[in-house]
Order: sequence, then structure tokens, then C-alpha cells
Amino acid sequence: MIFTKEAIMKKAEEESILFVRLQFTDLTGIMKNLTIPIDQLEKALNNEIMFDGSSIDGFVRIEESDMYLRPDLNTFMIFPWDQNMGKVARLICDVYNSKGESFEGCPRNILKKVLKQADNMGYTMYVGPELEFFLFEVDEKGNPTLMTHDSAGYFDMAPNDMAEPARRDMVLALQQMGFEIEASHHECAPGQHEIDFRYEDALTAADNIMTFKLVVRVIAQKHGLHATFMPKPIYGEAGSGMHTNISLFKDGKNAFNDPEGKIGLSEEAYNFIGGLIKHARGMAALTNPTVNSYKRLVPGFEAPTHVAWSPKNRSPMMRIPDKRGISTRVELRNPDPSVNPYLSLAGNLAAGLDGIKNQIAAPEPVYENVYELTKAQRKEKGIVDLPNNLYDAIKELEKDELLMDMLGDHARKKYIAAKIEEWDAYRSQVSQWEIDRYLTSI
Repeated sequence: MIFTKEAIMKKAEEESILFVRLQFTDLTGIMKNLTIPIDQLEKALNNEIMFDGSSIDGFVRIEESDMYLRPDLNTFMIFPWDQNMGKVARLICDVYNSKGESFEGCPRNILKKVLKQADNMGYTMYVGPELEFFLFEVDEKGNPTLMTHDSAGYFDMAPNDMAEPARRDMVLALQQMGFEIEASHHECAPGQHEIDFRYEDALTAADNIMTFKLVVRVIAQKHGLHATFMPKPIYGEAGSGMHTNISLFKDGKNAFNDPEGKIGLSEEAYNFIGGLIKHARGMAALTNPTVNSYKRLVPGFEAPTHVAWSPKNRSPMMRIPDKRGISTRVELRNPDPSVNPYLSLAGNLAAGLDGIKNQIAAPEPVYENVYELTKAQRKEKGIVDLPNNLYDAIKELEKDELLMDMLGDHARKKYIAAKIEEWDAYRSQVSQWEIDRYLTSI
């Protein structure tokens, strides 16, 4: 829906809205929120709401801390829960500095910059994300545990899938907020779930990912559960991914589709794949941005560990789903739901556009199960591994000039510093595994 300032003011009055949340996202992908009473809405719509940017990770120093929130009017929504206590609406905002300039540390602005490059080439990017998540029980104090309250598996239903009522309410809330839900189901691990929603243009898709995570957490809490998008919360079980379906449109047509092409793909599609392959290792720092991300990217749990693509099988990093025509797309399988979606999608698009601009040839597709190939066979086919850990991924990102330029000077410094700090904190910890293995044996 397209809103104007006047339409939002009128809607707020008609719906008796009491508060508006001005939402934005920091560099590490955490949603932030500034709540204003309804009498400040007009001021917000005039881009006059300030906040202290020095209090947000990855933003600015205290001596240059005045930042402004500029709402995207088309993101206006009313939250469908707790309305008997007074209705609350939200607006997603871009961050600007005190000079009225787009803040280069705002992830949404970074994605918009890359989308502008695509638009200059005549392309519009569409994205269909598939987010998986876990639902855990909470203890008597309301703190999350690692106990699931079901023993269900892939596509199971009640009584094994005891979270079906919570998932139903999540779907209903999302639908009330304008999402077109395509499917919801139990995933393969106990306590693991997936709700799929319709593809949208890349900016809307990134906004929807952030909104989806908020809705799932809120509704889970109302059912006495804790929802987490942590990639690998349980050792020995499958982790949660965020398969990302990508297509480019040009002149109203799917630019990846070519009925005359081999397997129905255009040269642009092959070049886009080539770009994704070329930048995959550096891009991992954006698509798999946490220490825990790399606990998911291990053999044996259907998560990809090798940089390759296939028209069919699901073992490589990328596959091409069967549908053609308007539905022709690339499915990137390594991203997980801990991503900052604005940075992840910006990296995907920048890499793919690089492939198109420079006509980067896609390597030969892989038809075999990549996991069953020997190291020598993978080397012969030119298949490399994704990084093994966050530190290696950051080092690969630092070597990737395209992605570093995409992030810009401010964001790349702050993002890399935050991730190195995360890695250092992790590697200095003594884990239970180390205690169990070494305490009595050494």
C-alpha cells in the first residue's frame, strides 16, 4: 500500500492509535526502536525526530551523535496484538545525519545504494526468503531453555507438533500485517519451524524479514514459548537456514528466464551465478555473520559447505528450482536467519551484478552429491569450501574489494570491528566440551 503523510495521519485518527514505533536496524542486524506518542506523529512524518547515534553499535562517536529518523511512509502498519490496551503502529526508518545526508552506516541505506545501481542497469531484484526458527520452553522465571515441547519432524502435525497453535497465530498476525503467507510447517528438528511468505522487491523483502522476526518472537511469548533465529542452538540437530530465492526483472520480464537456453536459463542468469560464486567466500561474513553460523555449516545436516551450484540437487551452495518463466530464480542456500537482511541482500545483489557487468562465466554445474565427492574430486571441479568460521569469513571479506566498497568506509570498519570483537570473545571462552575432553585426560 502506498501512503502519504495525510493518509497516515487520517488512518491514525480513525484507528485511535496511541503510540508509533519508529524502527531502524543497526549494523549487526538488531532492530532498534524509538516509541513516540501519537501527538508527535506529524513531527516524525516531517523527518524531525532525533536520536543519539552514539548509543547504537556501529553508528557514530559521541561528538557527532545527533541523527535523524526518516520514516518510509509505505512501511506504516498497525500491530494486531494487545489492541485492547491501545493500538500501536510502526514505521521503518532510514537514518540521516544532522546535515540531512543519508547516513552511510545505516544498513537500509546501503541496500538502497546497491538497488540504485541495479536500477541504473535496468534491473529490479526480487527476493523470497525462507526463514526457519526454533521454539523453546521457558523456565519458571520466563528465561528460555533448550527444551522443546514437541518430538515432531518434517511436515508432522498435531499431536506430535504441539506448536501448531502458536504457528497458526503467527500466520494470522502476519496476514493482518499484510504478509501473503504461502505455507507453514514443522521442520526436521524437534522444535523447528518454517513459515514461508511471498517474494517481494528486495527492500520490502528485507523489511519483511525484520518484521517477521519481531512477530514470531512476540506471538511465541504470548504462548509461553521463546522463539530464536539462532542458526544452530542444538548440537546434533539440523540448524536453521534462510534460503534466499533471488530473481532479477528487466522491462517487466524475468531476466533469468530463457526458454531457448540450456536448462531454461539466460546468459544473465549464468553471469549472476558466476558473480555469486566469485564472491561467495567474502559474502559469507554477511550471509553467515555470527560465530554460531558456522556450527550449522557442517556436513551431515543438509546445510551447504561448498561453493558450487546445481540445477537439481540441494548439496551445493546454490541450486536452481524447477519452475521457469516468471518463477525462474536462484536459491542461495547458505544464508541463515541471524543475518542483517539489508547487508546480506546488498551483498548478494552486488556480487550478481558484478557477474553481469563483467560477464563472469558460471562454473560447470554439479549434478553429484557434493558431500560424497573426495577432496581431490572437488579440487578437480574447482569447488572450494565456504569459510570454516567467522574469523576466516571476515578475512575473506577484507580481501573482497567489491564487497568492501559496497559497505563503504564507515560501515566496513565498524562491521569488521564488531565481528572481530565477537570472535575474540568467543575464542577466549572455555567451553564445556573442553572441560569434558581435557580436564581428566591431561
